[in-house]
Amino acid sequence: MDDQTLRPAVGGPEAGYLLEFLKDGVFVTVYPSDGTEMLFELSDVRQSLQDNGVIDYDVVELSKIIREAAGVPRKIADDFDETVAEGEHEWETHSKAQLEEQPAGDDGETASIIIDISRDQMIATVRYDTTRGSGLPQVDDIKTALSEKGIVYGINEAAIEKGVKSLTPFVAAEGKQVRHGENARIERKFDLSSKNKPKIDEYNRADYKDMGLFVLAKKGDLLAVRIPQTEGTPGINIFGTEVSPRMGRPMPMPQGKNTEVRNDNELYATLNGQIVDTTRKIDIDPHLDIRSSVGPATGNIDFVGGVTIKGNVEAGFMVRATGDVEIGGMVNGADVQGRNVVIKGGIAGQNKGLVKATEDIHALFAENANIEAGRDVYITDSILHSNVRAGNRVYVEERKGIITGGSVAAGEEIRCKFVGNSAAVVTKLSVGVDPTVQKKYMEVCKECKEDKARLKQITQVLNTLGKIDVSRLPQQRINQINALTRSQFPLAGKIKRAEKEIMELEEAMGRMKDGKIRVADTVYPGVRININSILMNVQSSVRRCLLTVDDERIKIGTY
Repeated sequence: MDDQTLRPAVGGPEAGYLLEFLKDGVFVTVYPSDGTEMLFELSDVRQSLQDNGVIDYDVVELSKIIREAAGVPRKIADDFDETVAEGEHEWETHSKAQLEEQPAGDDGETASIIIDISRDQMIATVRYDTTRGSGLPQVDDIKTALSEKGIVYGINEAAIEKGVKSLTPFVAAEGKQVRHGENARIERKFDLSSKNKPKIDEYNRADYKDMGLFVLAKKGDLLAVRIPQTEGTPGINIFGTEVSPRMGRPMPMPQGKNTEVRNDNELYATLNGQIVDTTRKIDIDPHLDIRSSVGPATGNIDFVGGVTIKGNVEAGFMVRATGDVEIGGMVNGADVQGRNVVIKGGIAGQNKGLVKATEDIHALFAENANIEAGRDVYITDSILHSNVRAGNRVYVEERKGIITGGSVAAGEEIRCKFVGNSAAVVTKLSVGVDPTVQKKYMEVCKECKEDKARLKQITQVLNTLGKIDVSRLPQQRINQINALTRSQFPLAGKIKRAEKEIMELEEAMGRMKDGKIRVADTVYPGVRININSILMNVQSSVRRCLLTVDDERIKIGTY
């Protein structure tokens, strides 16, 4: 201690406050708190003042100092009771080790017992005041002090036995901690962490054409489960009083668009689409909006629902959707499939890729492109050196309205302004048979033919084996014969179903309406016409005509 200090200070930054006993008065310093935890209360400071003989002070002023927590010394009293400070110099002459080893009564008086009770009344700590004496108390003295404070629960006999052997503070009693209820939580059944990352295959290779822009859900998929809040477990404080737990907070279900709650705590998707999780809500969006081009930055798009693309679809990439696809730019040698496909910038096919729709296709132009539509194809400007197939009609009537090179086929009608050009480039127009039906017919016929050849081969092998003693063959060979025998029956059933489908397709093609071709301006030489399987090569230009079939011949009528 220096000349100005009359006795040791109490507390410090770790305690949150500091009491200093100087010649010109008693000063208290309250340190600023970080706001996460209160280190002491007003009663703690008052107890320390009382223990050190400070009686005459302004409690209101002390409370104000604590609230301000300015971190600077403030005078709280002019003096303190000197009698409480007796033995101070004697204290300074003893080391801590000496005090811990000194038996009770050696200095004529036992150290005072101070019981500190935690703010939550769960812990009782015993410490000693050696200002009047440094003798060690007895076990009964500790128990008496606890009893006087009303502490009856959680008393630690072993800790007390050990605690009276030195002047070191110790925990004498500890209550049963209350266990507060857990808050309700939402357990999501999907993982969005893989979004915007390339897919890794089984060989640990990254596929940068599959960037995982979205996570899909199907109708009926379980999206999230709510784990309800719990009530918690009561505790008991050191005074024997039951401490009620705080019940966990509830949490609403994150039900968003196109989702439904079942069984109170389960969230399901009500349609197909991408999962959109805003933390508070989980939505199923049946539409995907891409505000750029489809290329290396996005990878391929395979979406359950509709897709809107602001930019282009670059060469080598794919867009596949079960709903409508709208593209603000161009399709450059890429694959695009959807219910309806609208391409505002046109199709530059580069002789690769395919634009396919189960219903209609709309585009500004088509050049070196492959196009298939279940219903109609609408081209605003021109079709150049492309292969176009439509179940119903092909319209090229606006702007230039040109069909030049390649082949265009429609089930019912083709309409345009010009067919071919003055250089007599070969251009094929075909109507009267739905090209998709015709394609399906050819595929089924081919597969049926292959299956019949396979069945014939199996039958021949089995007939040959029927002439030998199969029981003498190795078991592996017998197993192969049994498998071959079993395979002939499903194969025969498959052939029967294919023959029925072939008949239905033939009937459908036979019922097709007579096709027609309307040309508003000119059909140039070099154009090859196919209407209901009747062929005609145009030798000289024909203007404003309607081409139909009459009496097994192609008739050229007026437009």
